[in-house]
Amino acid sequence: MRRAVDTVLDPYRQDPEHALALLNLVQETSSLCARRLEKQDGWHALLARALAERKGSGTPAGLAQSVLAAAALDCLNAALEHWAAAEGRSDLTALIDEAFAVLAR
Repeated sequence: MRRAVDTVLDPYRQDPEHALALLNLVQETSSLCARRLEKQDGWHALLARALAERKGSGTPAGLAQSVLAAAALDCLNAALEHWAAAEGRSDLTALIDEAFAVLAR
């Protein structure tokens, strides 16, 4: 699950200043924040489905896969919030690793 969130980190790595400004704008604008949550709801379904397929049971995503997908997205969001609060001066990859390490405990 940790590596699944790497795909959304590219913009943050390529242009951290722009990514931080955009993240702050989204966090401060309720309609943009709502849209981000809508997008992540779609990611949640995709992640849960991928976990179910990986399990190889041939059944739709169950509660366990849904919980794991939600937890992964929450790790991403928590790390992004801390990164933004530090004004982009923290290592975002390290924050995400730390968030997943907490979850793994």
